[in-house]
Amino acid sequence: MIQVSRTAIELFGLSVHWYGVLIVTGIALGAALAAAREGRMGLPKDTALDLALACVPAAIVGARLYFVAFSWDQYAAGPWWRIFAVWEGGMAIYGGVIAGVLAGWLYARAKKLSFWRLTDLAAPCIPLGQAVGRWGNFVNQEAHGALVHNPALQFFPASVQIGGEWYYATFFYESMWCFLIVGALLLAERRRWFRREGDEFWAYVLLYALERGVVEGLRTDSLMLGGLRVSQGLSLLAALAVTAALARRGRGGRHWIAPVCALAALLGALMECEWAVLAASAAALAAAAAAYAKTEIYNRGDE
Repeated sequence: MIQVSRTAIELFGLSVHWYGVLIVTGIALGAALAAAREGRMGLPKDTALDLALACVPAAIVGARLYFVAFSWDQYAAGPWWRIFAVWEGGMAIYGGVIAGVLAGWLYARAKKLSFWRLTDLAAPCIPLGQAVGRWGNFVNQEAHGALVHNPALQFFPASVQIGGEWYYATFFYESMWCFLIVGALLLAERRRWFRREGDEFWAYVLLYALERGVVEGLRTDSLMLGGLRVSQGLSLLAALAVTAALARRGRGGRHWIAPVCALAALLGALMECEWAVLAASAAALAAAAAAYAKTEIYNRGDE
């Protein structure tokens, strides 16, 4: 297995780490994708740049604070500056998304723009940044799964070799899924499948939440709250909320299949039954797609 040094380059006696390089690359690609689409979405020129300048710093702070809050035992003994040592790793995606969305809401109010249209602008850009940034976990040899004992699975990308042992390559699973989310959202956007402002963002939330709900259960370094994996629980709660909102929008009992499946996935996570989480999440995704296809006619603000 190829081993990559954590240091990308030495510059004036300072080490520039691949973890930071990959995160910055993901942010830059996401901003470029937003800039390429802002005009088509009816937004003023440079909205993507201004939004990135508002949201990215907030997202970085939020991602770090979320990680530190749920792993405080690693930092309580000090030194205090390690709280800010992002070059050592330790950025939680959900903290970044929550803080970034809050910053985007404040930006929308300040500029008198549609908040939901801004979320749609950002929807495929967020998973693009996530897909690239996950490779920082590969360099840092973190965010992996349990030991792989089956020799037939001891190859990359099914697993990753660290210290002579093979572990499930959960960082890779998430990276590839995020690339698929980007492609799916852009395809749906191009074909005008989204029916109202904000739907593209909620599609991202659902697609990522269901994936993270499954993959997080395979990891060995999850942030924990009691006996529950924090990100897994939050993911499945988010999936439940989105599917419940979709059910309220539709008509007929079948629209409630998706939230029931999402609830089953959450219960599976609480019981630490990964196969139940996988099966219920797949069913929730399929039911949500079928329900959305039957919701009301287009109600986009630009039509």
